[in-house]
Amino acid sequence: MLIDFFYTLRDAKVPVTIREFLSLLEALDRGVITTSLDDFYYLARLTMVKDEAHFDKFDRAFGMYFKGIDAVFDKNPSIPLDWLVKRMERELTPEQKAALEKFGYDKLMDRLNELLKEQKEKHEGGNKWIGTGGTSPFGHGGTNPEGIRIGGESRNRTAVKVWEQRSYKDYDAERELGTRNLKVALRRLRKFARQGADDELALDATIQATASNAGFLDIRMQPERKNRIKVLMLLDVGGSMDDHIARTEELFSAAKTEFKNMEFFYFHNCVYDYLWKNNRRRHAERFPTWDILRKYPADTRLIFVGDATMSPYEVMAPGGSVEYNNEEAGAEWLARFCHAFPKFAWLNPEPEGVWQYRQSVAMIRQLMNNRMFPVTIEGLERAMRVLSK
Repeated sequence: MLIDFFYTLRDAKVPVTIREFLSLLEALDRGVITTSLDDFYYLARLTMVKDEAHFDKFDRAFGMYFKGIDAVFDKNPSIPLDWLVKRMERELTPEQKAALEKFGYDKLMDRLNELLKEQKEKHEGGNKWIGTGGTSPFGHGGTNPEGIRIGGESRNRTAVKVWEQRSYKDYDAERELGTRNLKVALRRLRKFARQGADDELALDATIQATASNAGFLDIRMQPERKNRIKVLMLLDVGGSMDDHIARTEELFSAAKTEFKNMEFFYFHNCVYDYLWKNNRRRHAERFPTWDILRKYPADTRLIFVGDATMSPYEVMAPGGSVEYNNEEAGAEWLARFCHAFPKFAWLNPEPEGVWQYRQSVAMIRQLMNNRMFPVTIEGLERAMRVLSK
């Protein structure tokens, strides 16, 4: 039976493997869950789905395989909204609840099909029709040991199927990121090493050395384990980037947490002959771009953050900056950065679908050797893979 379930997931493009399938079978064999379908759903998702980006594909495949509502009915009939408006609440005694009958899955589905053809009006508090507040297995707001919840909210968590609009968002590779997911994606770039003075207890080495020393304590020390990746982040600020302040702040916060060896500077639209670190004092405290190019080693990872949306003259022409008369075109400075730091990427908070309509985006993508990535789960993962090579 579950072999077909395995292939249903594969057909739905959920990347499950034989090893994960065997883990599921082992868990079932050891009885780690009850016979509840809900328990099996969570166990199967836990053992067979490695990435939350595939949760929605898994849900669809699970519903299809176990005869979900969408698969049971070739044509989903519409149920009048008024039938599902709850106006009463009933509380049954334990004896009344115990007297309620379970139909069984197949009989339940057959009966629902019949009612959809027969029922012509709303019912409340009954034990047969689709309605609310009763003991019928169809509807919501009532009590039944085994039924199909149609609309409403879960009350007793005994429904074997739920028929309602999919109101949640897909877990997808294009979902916008929060700070937590940003941190997870950025961690792909971390590379740890032990360098510097021996100022941390090496527990495993101490135990081994003490055992080899006839039980006399022999303490061993080691350098602290640190992320040795160096990051230089250049952030576009102002203008059209005002629309992306929240997302850029989340990215900046996550990067500062994940990369201890990180420096940052600001620019507006495109990089020119100076950058700055404090926007309030950007006219008084400027850092010559040549100094930045020479200061950091070549193995530093360079990350531009900006929407690349500007006049094409700001990229290609001397004097094209909207703020001052720059002597050299922005394209010249971008080329120098890419030459000085071979491991570079550009993160664009604009949706990837609109890039094709921005001439300046196409120019900068070309200058970046197509290393421009959207600020999404999938986009950040691609960027980190490029930077970690």
